Amino acid sequence: MTDAPATAGPDSRQFEIESFKRAIRKLYDLKEKAWAAGDAESIVTKFYSPDAISVGEGDPNTMVGRDQFRAAYRQYVKDVPSIRIESVRTYVNGNAGWDWANFYSHPKPDKKSLYPPSPIRILFTWAKENGRWVCKGDIFVNGKFPKLP
Repeated sequence: MTDAPATAGPDSRQFEIESFKRAIRKLYDLKEKAWAAGDAESIVTKFYSPDAISVGEGDPNTMVGRDQFRAAYRQYVKDVPSIRIESVRTYVNGNAGWDWANFYSHPKPDKKSLYPPSPIRILFTWAKENGRWVCKGDIFVNGKFPKLP
């Protein structure tokens, strides 16, 4: 789903959305692989922007910026050996976009009480900066998206 400028034809709108989907899928793959490898630093510096924000249901903290993300992700990758991100609905217009997704996590048995039940519904926000897409932040709530039209 995309709302491209009125001057763009259907082909260019479709190209824009497909290009964006491919780019963020590569970043989701990077995040999943880095997470499985326990590599918090790659997640923080290659997935998120320096000024990213994250907030979610049941989490009293709002993370802002790489220092806070770094501290959190160092713990996350220890407690949760693997994750999977499933894109559900995508929007892009120029250098900005977002993606609704299901986020699946598998915490270690003794850490399950520290994390929301899996999956969660998450909204990733994106900006194209210096020619590359970067996540500007995310917000999450409990539950899973069904297949959307």
